[in-house]
Amino acid sequence: MAFYKDERLALFIDGANLYSAARAVGLEIDFRKLFKEFQTRGRLIRANYYTALLENDDYSPIRPLVDWLAYNGFNVIKKSAREFVDREGRKRVRGNMDVELAVDMLEAAAWADHIVLFSGNGDFRRLVEAVKAKGVRVSVVSTMNASPPMISDDLRREADTFIELVDLGELIARPRRETADGPQDDDRDDD
Repeated sequence: MAFYKDERLALFIDGANLYSAARAVGLEIDFRKLFKEFQTRGRLIRANYYTALLENDDYSPIRPLVDWLAYNGFNVIKKSAREFVDREGRKRVRGNMDVELAVDMLEAAAWADHIVLFSGNGDFRRLVEAVKAKGVRVSVVSTMNASPPMISDDLRREADTFIELVDLGELIARPRRETADGPQDDDRDDD
């Protein structure tokens, strides 16, 4: 990973995609550690976290995280998710933040030297290409260590650098503890 102390750094986190990738490889992201880690790698100007929320839901497990992020240095970009019933009668939720992330990342290309995109979504390949054309280095964080891989091959190839999420695990994930039943997540509440 090539980071330079004087470069202006921006993080773009596709919340749903990062959650899925981390879960697939058995990591729980500690966003305090993630923020601090990238502060040490350059001049962290912005850390954007993108998510869709059900507005009429009294309790959503993502709400405490979103609130914590907003109070701890992250710029949280959210929109209302839509709830619908599929053909089999199951309740589904849809909320896509791709356009918001793409617009913000293109705008950041005017002031950032290095953008780190936390997503494996192949739809972002053209976005990465456009940002690179503006002279900005782009690193993509996702995982190939899941089955199937959580990173689009096209996106991985387009990025200047691909960062394997598992390799960052010790730096940005909550520690796991061993019990008689096997590995368990640490119960500490750092929030």
